[in-house]
Amino acid sequence: MTTPADPAPPRRPRTVFRGLDGILLLDKPQGLSSNQALQRVRHLFRAEKGGHTGSLDPLATGLLPVCFGEATKIAGGLLGARKAYETVARLGITTDTDDAEGQPLRERPVPALSIDQIDAALRQLTGRIRQRPPIYSALKRGGEPLYAKARRGESIEIDERDIEVHAFDLLNAADLLDGQLENGASPTLRLHIECGSGTYVRSLVRDLGELLGCGGHVAELRRLWVDPFREPRMWTLPALEDLREQAGERVLEACLLPVEAGMTSWPSVRVNEVQAQRLGLGQGLRGPYRPTGQVVILDEHGRGLGLGEVDGEGGLRPTRLFRWAAATGKPAAAATG
Repeated sequence: MTTPADPAPPRRPRTVFRGLDGILLLDKPQGLSSNQALQRVRHLFRAEKGGHTGSLDPLATGLLPVCFGEATKIAGGLLGARKAYETVARLGITTDTDDAEGQPLRERPVPALSIDQIDAALRQLTGRIRQRPPIYSALKRGGEPLYAKARRGESIEIDERDIEVHAFDLLNAADLLDGQLENGASPTLRLHIECGSGTYVRSLVRDLGELLGCGGHVAELRRLWVDPFREPRMWTLPALEDLREQAGERVLEACLLPVEAGMTSWPSVRVNEVQAQRLGLGQGLRGPYRPTGQVVILDEHGRGLGLGEVDGEGGLRPTRLFRWAAATGKPAAAATG
């Protein structure tokens, strides 16, 4: 006699995506990649199009701006923004990933260190410096992430590159100084970092450990803010899921910031209704507009129309308009710039 097979688990309903515009300030949890976190919230909001601005390692937590819909058009500008982190560096052990998720490569005793010695090493890693990114990183070579090559055991050489570290400060070194560690644990330093685009905190901690003569790796990492979101109201995944379940989709949407919130620190120009129509047709304006270079284009009411470029003569041309700006374009032969 055969026993009936267990019933198959119920299938999750297929997500019906929709057009949705805005920016979510997500508090990424530990253990998820940035892309996994993005997909979770994209399905939660049913957003047709989404992207994140600047990857966080699975070990890391904290601010991950997620752009939905038309906000993805400004994601590149947020990628290059100044960022701040708090990290815990564990001294005495180097790993192949430069963080706690990697395999230990070398263990060394931690020498007696003074605050002055630590501060001196931090100063060497502040300002415009050269940095070698981690081998296990999302940087691509030949169209493939370096971490994929590293996992296959391929030999990888990575060139140093210029980065900007605006601040690298010691917050706490209590267990290093009081010597009250138990069970042979290695001492830690709690550090604050403010840096520009392309900086790897893991590499900073690795290089700090070498300057201190003992090596080190990132044990904890949290991103505090990303320009222009200096005091972010972040949302955790559980909080968003609870809102969706208990209050509904309309309330969930209220967690989103408008697209304009991501452009507040960029130079901007304002145009009137007729000029906006010309831009919507892809036509340039004579101006004069200032400053030269990439600008945010705003209408008379301060609503963002998209991105533009001001040339050396003050002329403005549209480079990437939002959907609603392009929709305003209509014949305007009599209009003047």
